[in-house]
Amino acid sequence: MAFVAVCASTALKDAGPGVRFMLGELSGFVVRYQGQVRAYRNRCPHQGLELDWQEGHFFDVDGHALICAVHGARYDPAGGRCLGGPCQGASLEALVCEERQGWVVVQELWTCRM
Repeated sequence: MAFVAVCASTALKDAGPGVRFMLGELSGFVVRYQGQVRAYRNRCPHQGLELDWQEGHFFDVDGHALICAVHGARYDPAGGRCLGGPCQGASLEALVCEERQGWVVVQELWTCRM
């Protein structure tokens, strides 16, 4: 599968603002946590709303959890698992991403519709 460049690697600081992107109709975001780039679908599993309260603001004040601005659901930035709130038992949908030649890239998603 192909990868799409989302942003320069230098655009992401550890536990800092993320970068939103679109893959077709899917809204996603990338963040850096503990030195690693992570990508997720920008959708809280609780009610299907986007997570960020202001564009690119996904982390809580301490930079230890990703947080849904609408309901306060908290997610582990390293894997997307629910840490607390109305998301009990749910996880964020992780997307395949990596850093290549100074860029953060995300794997394209292909869906077949009949």
